[in-house]
Amino acid sequence: MVHIDLEESIRTLFSYSLAKRSSSGDSFTIHPLVHSWAKLRLKSEPQKELNILQEAFEMLGSGVYIPDEGRMCTDDWIFEQRVMPHIDAITGHMSKHVGVSDVQDGSSSLGDVYRRHGRQNKALELYMRAFTGYEQALGEDHPTTLTTVHNMASVFDKQGQYEKALELYGRALAGQEKALGADHPRTLTTVSNMALIFGNQGQYEKALEWYGRALAGKEKVLGVDLPETLTTVHNMAMVLNNQGQYEKALEWYGRVLAGKVKALGMEHPRTLTTVNVMALLFKNQGQYDKALEWYGRALAGREKALGVDHPSTITTVHNMAAVFDSQGQYKTALKWFGRALAGREKVLGLGHPLTQITIRCLINLHEKTGENEQAHSLRACLHVPTSPATIADTLKDR
Repeated sequence: MVHIDLEESIRTLFSYSLAKRSSSGDSFTIHPLVHSWAKLRLKSEPQKELNILQEAFEMLGSGVYIPDEGRMCTDDWIFEQRVMPHIDAITGHMSKHVGVSDVQDGSSSLGDVYRRHGRQNKALELYMRAFTGYEQALGEDHPTTLTTVHNMASVFDKQGQYEKALELYGRALAGQEKALGADHPRTLTTVSNMALIFGNQGQYEKALEWYGRALAGKEKVLGVDLPETLTTVHNMAMVLNNQGQYEKALEWYGRVLAGKVKALGMEHPRTLTTVNVMALLFKNQGQYDKALEWYGRALAGREKALGVDHPSTITTVHNMAAVFDSQGQYKTALKWFGRALAGREKVLGLGHPLTQITIRCLINLHEKTGENEQAHSLRACLHVPTSPATIADTLKDR
């Protein structure tokens, strides 16, 4: 295959005004006529078209890849948001070619991007493609294959499919213990994620047991202040919070926040997660003004780092609504719950457990304010995967 020098080609396009460099100088756009010409040329050479598609897919995947030892920073999130249209375009083309092989690395990397940005269905689609490729090339017990199994489990967890997530985490854990050892960081991450699900299911003692196992291993292998270790401390504090052990939870959260600010910065998504749950702790203690202050910090940071439609951002919106409800500011609470519900329906779907929680909160709030007709309308949206009328339609007259 003859490779034409990229810079020379771009210079030629510039000379005919068929390409334009951005004001920042770090990217350029190409005229639609060039795209059309390239598509027409490739239609007559299907195999060449497929080869170029595969090469572009893997190139984009390697461009967004973050190694295990790397840390996600705000600049990474901004970069991924900028290239998301390209990722959508290339994965859309790739989905038309089911038989394309040897793209597991790109599929895994791009699946990570979709998962980080809350697009779980797209993430699962790419992880499944990656798993098929790794299983064929490396075998089902290879660490890389098991990492993909772990990532698929993470998607099911975020979708609220806890039993399916536990099944895949268990499969990944058994293989990781055999291939890597019980104290390997990847193994410990799987242990920690299983503990998270137990906590989500209300099995708090079991969650603390599994978190304790993960924490002991991470402190031994990684150190006490590494972000991965602090994440486990954070999750243990969350369980203590759910058990009502607020003072102990606050002590652990303080340790986590100090460590994350030092290691990652105040605006990193992991740091903001701790800010968000500390706000919840203040809310549980009845310190509503302080809770709103901390939720405000978390919301501003998440909107900037993740975007207004990210599930984590919407969770903060929901939590702020709950504080207004607890304060008796019902009109304000209705407004914020409505915003949370619109966001969760759009991103997660009507049948997702988190969406259903927001619906129930709105029903309870309408009943408290004597708006029984609105509450009755919302009850039709409980425990159903789809609804003839969207939530927006249901609430448009409120």
